[in-house]
Amino acid sequence: MMSGIGQLIQLGGNVELVMKLGYPLYILTILGVWKVLGAIALVVPGFLRLKEWVHAGIFFVMTGAAVSHVFANDYGDYGFYVILPLFYAALNIASWALRPNNRKL
Repeated sequence: MMSGIGQLIQLGGNVELVMKLGYPLYILTILGVWKVLGAIALVVPGFLRLKEWVHAGIFFVMTGAAVSHVFANDYGDYGFYVILPLFYAALNIASWALRPNNRKL
């Protein structure tokens, strides 16, 4: 949720990062809206199918971020810009796989 809000208001280094990767600035608005709506969908009770799609979306955003950094030759210190989004993708998979039975389709 917080990263989505940061992208919506173009806080911190979001603008520089997007420009460095070669994306247009409006991608911040698109990703920000998706992240905020996804976070809301995860905390609202019910809507199991929507939650499945949110988990898929998080996985796509995080792996897409890692691949974007690789293609832009922007690895960060010790590969941080690639490893961190892949770590978040792994946490997302774990969260989805370990959810209680009453939250599965």
